[in-house]
Amino acid sequence: MSTQTEAGASGPSTPKERGLRLVPVLLVLTAVSGMIDAVSYLGLGHVFTANMTGNVVVLGFAATGAPGFSVPHTLTSLGCFVTGAAAGGRVAARLAGGPRRTWARLTLATEATLLTASAVVAFAAPDATATVYALIAVTALAMGFRNATVRRLGVPDLTTTVLTMTLTGLAADGPGTRSVRRTAAVAAMVAGAALGAWLVRDHGLGLPLLVAAVVVGLLAVLTSGRE
Repeated sequence: MSTQTEAGASGPSTPKERGLRLVPVLLVLTAVSGMIDAVSYLGLGHVFTANMTGNVVVLGFAATGAPGFSVPHTLTSLGCFVTGAAAGGRVAARLAGGPRRTWARLTLATEATLLTASAVVAFAAPDATATVYALIAVTALAMGFRNATVRRLGVPDLTTTVLTMTLTGLAADGPGTRSVRRTAAVAAMVAGAALGAWLVRDHGLGLPLLVAAVVVGLLAVLTSGRE
């Protein structure tokens, strides 16, 4: 943990340290990931744009011709996610030595912008074939960019997109200091996925993407960068 983070552990000491701590911010982003995967899996042809572990498995299904899965859709998601992660990694390398708040807020603002663009496309041309590819590409790009930053931030048990090791820790370690955080991460993902599924089912793709964009945009304004 950085000296700056340790200095802010007992409370904000400068204006740049004020705002939401990273733990609640990352829990909300975990819920947003559930919403994004609900949009992509339920509305874009059984493809994930946040959870790349699931996407690799889906690619195997699609490659064998399993009905309901698409190799082009899955490869688009994987390629754009990796591109976003590469871009996020470069930004992280450049900004990691500065205030974590600036770094975190820039990442969240970028994600919010990309999700807003996705929502605009979904509202403007909901039935166009190109819309599917555009939404897959842009949401996967946003998730890749975010994941590169979350990885470098290194907050334990809060990757925001993958819960396999979180669930393993809950089972293997038993009750402990991190069990609340791990349980909260699982609950956040379930809640986000449920909300996303309901919005997709009853309101189409644009509204859940807009909700996700607004939530991430608010986090971009409010986060402090302190764990």
